[in-house]
Amino acid sequence: MRWEDGRQSGNVEDRRGMRMPGGRAGGLGLGTIVVALLGSWLFGINPMVTIGLMQGAGQLAGGGAPTQVEGRRGPVQDEAGRFTSVVLASTEDVWTEIFRQAGAQYRAPKLVMFEGATPTACGTGQTATGPFYCPLDQSVYIDLSFYRMLAQKFQAPGEFANAYVVAHEVGHHIQNLLGTMKQVQGAQQRAGERQANLLSVRLELQADCYAGVWAHHSQKARNWLDRTDIEAGLNAASQIGDDKMMKRSQGVVVPDAFTHGSGQQRVHWFGVGMRTGRLDACDTFRQTSP
Repeated sequence: MRWEDGRQSGNVEDRRGMRMPGGRAGGLGLGTIVVALLGSWLFGINPMVTIGLMQGAGQLAGGGAPTQVEGRRGPVQDEAGRFTSVVLASTEDVWTEIFRQAGAQYRAPKLVMFEGATPTACGTGQTATGPFYCPLDQSVYIDLSFYRMLAQKFQAPGEFANAYVVAHEVGHHIQNLLGTMKQVQGAQQRAGERQANLLSVRLELQADCYAGVWAHHSQKARNWLDRTDIEAGLNAASQIGDDKMMKRSQGVVVPDAFTHGSGQQRVHWFGVGMRTGRLDACDTFRQTSP
């Protein structure tokens, strides 16, 4: 992936090396995945259910204002940080143009790099939850050590696999801007657990598709991907499917407990976005197969 000459985003806040206020991180419960360890490594909306966040769908219950922390602004110097900032800038370019063509103005999310734990408007973010998007402050949170975990624990190496992670979270931001997240939240409040999980799956698959839309347009603009990059992205989508995550964690796959979708579903919808480059192709709620 030829990213080195790309511009860095101006919407990055670097909190790495900063301690949590009070010197510790709050404990988090993971309630929408069968096994807590499994939920710890999934990425999407922060899975901190027991403190008021419903993983995958952004179903939020108030938790008071977070302690304010201000990280470093400006260009990032280390390689992983620069890479992440360049990918975020690319998502800004792509989505700004897509929104402009639709007669709307794109409001870019902030991306916060942190280590260990950090306060957010959605509660305490922790490394163990994986990258996540908080709709209350319209920010993506990521501990960059997740890239290493993605390669080593989930057998999904490659820079484009990492870029897919960022683009997926930005996909949740698009859902927030378009009102999809709020609609799903309302539907989940009226649904039982199984139906709520199904809605979460469709939301996550749509974020995968939006990540593919970004990949389509960024490739047209920059020609920065080759075949191995694309294969790495598709492999990442497959490896973090609920079925494979559950199999690794507990040896048993429980489809009714899926919140992100199977590996096959995630590959399919990421591919739809990459092939078409169209938002209207990403209606995972009407097109429920796969």
